[in-house]
Amino acid sequence: MMSYYTPTGGLPGQHELLTDRAIVKEAYTVIPKGVLRDIVTSNLPGFTGTRSWIIARPIAGFATTFSQLIVEIAPGGGSSRPEPEAGVEGVLFVTSGELTLTLAGERHMLEAGGYAFLAPDEQWSLRNEGSAPVGFHWVRKAYEKVDGIEAPASFVTSDQEVAPRPMPDTDDAWATTRFVDPDDLAHDMHVNIVTFQPGGSIPFAETHVMEHGLFVLEGKAVYRLNDDWVEVEAGDFMWLRAFCPQACYAGGPGPFRYLLYKDVNRQVRLT
Repeated sequence: MMSYYTPTGGLPGQHELLTDRAIVKEAYTVIPKGVLRDIVTSNLPGFTGTRSWIIARPIAGFATTFSQLIVEIAPGGGSSRPEPEAGVEGVLFVTSGELTLTLAGERHMLEAGGYAFLAPDEQWSLRNEGSAPVGFHWVRKAYEKVDGIEAPASFVTSDQEVAPRPMPDTDDAWATTRFVDPDDLAHDMHVNIVTFQPGGSIPFAETHVMEHGLFVLEGKAVYRLNDDWVEVEAGDFMWLRAFCPQACYAGGPGPFRYLLYKDVNRQVRLT
């Protein structure tokens, strides 16, 4: 059965030590689950019954292409106009509860594992019509148009509906759930799920132009970030600027899975 970590907020007791695993460096940031507390949430304009943890936003000199929020909507809450900016695309990934998404006039019920791609300038709204809070990730990016290529259409699917694709020569130890065709140049970002079986690894230090947001949905691993090895577990978020070296070993005893953002399929802008 698939598992998805969802923060619940709260505050640690006054008797607890303040030492945690949060790291901010030039090439990467680690936001551990222990800092996703009530005191660091943000309200969102146009939403009711909603709070969010903003875990990534464009920062000059670091990662600049995307924002990522963990959003919690209480029963009865939501928004009739969630996206405030023109030309912005998005992905929703539900980790707990039930989210009602109305997309171009059609209602969709997204349960844990539910996934929606929201095209730039799409008409959509959100509502929690259930009896328990709903938690989901919201990744936003300004869509980069290309002459002669139509922007991609919105769609709804789920983790359960898309089969993971094993990476070559890994004996199924490393697989990626790809929600869009990687060769489709209409898409300028991918939000996928990466799965490692216990002992699986990225066997080299990836060093590339894509920025990353990696939220650990399940399991634990030791992750290579630039020149450090960092232990991570379900609920932790890793935020990587372009060209940050990265690799990992999955620690077990179960699968290690994370939600992965990356910017793709566009030429580098120089002017």
